[in-house]
Order: sequence, then structure tokens, then C-alpha cells
Amino acid sequence: MSAKNDPSVWQGFKTFLMRGNVVDLAVAVVIGAAFTSIVNSVVKGVINPLVGAFGTKSLDNYSSCLTSTCTGSQGIQIMWGSVLGATLNFLITAAVVYFLMVLPMAKYLARQAAQKAAREGTKEVIEVTELEVLKEIRDALVAQRGSGHDAR
Repeated sequence: MSAKNDPSVWQGFKTFLMRGNVVDLAVAVVIGAAFTSIVNSVVKGVINPLVGAFGTKSLDNYSSCLTSTCTGSQGIQIMWGSVLGATLNFLITAAVVYFLMVLPMAKYLARQAAQKAAREGTKEVIEVTELEVLKEIRDALVAQRGSGHDAR
């Protein structure tokens, strides 16, 4: 590899890293990892006790046996409680991310777009008005010239 190619490779790598979607993805991963402990606490502290009011305190204890005799770890057990717990964890995470992050950001971006459109609309009205005034001035000058030719 020649020294001539090195700057373009590094520049390309830098451009790749500084792309908006790569930075957004990195932020999302970091926030998601930090947020996982909060969601796990909610599931462990709120959801599991609510489920525990009807049965065991941990969803992991819910299972069904496929064979006629299931004692301890003997037999084929379907651990549907673990799946239910993971599903609840996912739904809580998705709801919190949507209602606390995505929805407010979407409203903010829509508000910003509306303000930008209003500013551009005002600018366009001003430009159209100036154009109309200039046309009126032109028409008035043409009319004056035309009436001056007729008067001679």
C-alpha cells in the first residue's frame, strides 16, 4: 500500500464513522444497555410480584410437562414462564422507548419542520409580493410611455 492511498483510506474511515446513522446507532446501543437495568428492575419489582399474586413469584417457575411424569428435572418441560417474562420485558422496553424517546422526538422534529416551512412560506410570500410590485411599476412605466407617445 502506498503512502498516497493512506490518506484516502483514513479519510473514508473517518467519513464512515462520522455519518449520522453510525453515531445514532452507537448512542442507541449505549442508551439501550443502560436502560436494560431499569426495565429489568421494573419487571423484577413490579411485574413479577403481580404475577406472584396469582402463583409463584418468578415467571421462570412456570412450565408444562410434555411427558406423563415430570419430577424435578426429569421429563421434557416447556419453560413457557421464561418466554412470558422475556416477552413482558421486551414489551415494557419497547413501550418506554416509544413513549419517552421516540414520540417526543417525533413531535419535536415535526414542530421544527413546521416552523421551517412557515419561515420559508413567509419568505416566499415576501418574494412574490416584491415581484408583483415590480410588475406593477413596469406596467405603470409602460402605460406612461404609451400615453406619452399618443400625446405627441
